[in-house]
Amino acid sequence: MQAGTIVGNLASAIGITIEDAALVADLKAGSESAFALLIAQYHQPLYSLIARSLNDPADAADITQEVFIKVFRSIRGFHGEASLRTWLYRIALREASNQRRWWSRHKKQEITIDSPNESNADHENNGLCLSATLADRSDSPFDHAAKAEVRERVEAALRQLPEAFRTVVILREIEGFAYEEIAEILSVNLGTVKSRLTRGRSALRTLLSIESVIPPKNAASYSPVETSKEVVTR
Repeated sequence: MQAGTIVGNLASAIGITIEDAALVADLKAGSESAFALLIAQYHQPLYSLIARSLNDPADAADITQEVFIKVFRSIRGFHGEASLRTWLYRIALREASNQRRWWSRHKKQEITIDSPNESNADHENNGLCLSATLADRSDSPFDHAAKAEVRERVEAALRQLPEAFRTVVILREIEGFAYEEIAEILSVNLGTVKSRLTRGRSALRTLLSIESVIPPKNAASYSPVETSKEVVTR
């Protein structure tokens, strides 16, 4: 009972949930079951984030493993200044960024700029919905197969964005983080997050229009919203 009260007070003091505070306490105590729970809960989302952030998604499994090793070694330094999820994503993006730098130095492969999705605020959802297209929420194998081609094109376009834009688009459109959370993860101000998101969406939209995944924004012969929904759900 007393331990539960201590965890509750800790969670309240550092601004994380009681569940996360309990998990962190167990992790700091060296609990193997707590670490297994952490992996079960975060492996897939972190793997997906890393795969979309790398030039070569084949490296994602190794980088994800590195992330959890870093988490295990540094958990005692986690004091709850951010949520556990935010802290984990920050580590994952740092490791992905390190891998991209290595890739650029050693592979010497040129990245073309494939372009992004929306141009304005979230209310203007008149293009392809990345969260619906890329998030792994298929109800059946049929749904997954029906979206496979579009998913591949969007994934390829997203991967070719400049790193700063790609990261913000992934965190906002696919992972669903709030602007303030993204600013915290990336250690940038809110205005920078919004600027990068706008530019990233605009670049992605241009590329996907060229690839005919979504219609040109000013096309007069059909409704962009209706067409993008058909592409995603067809």
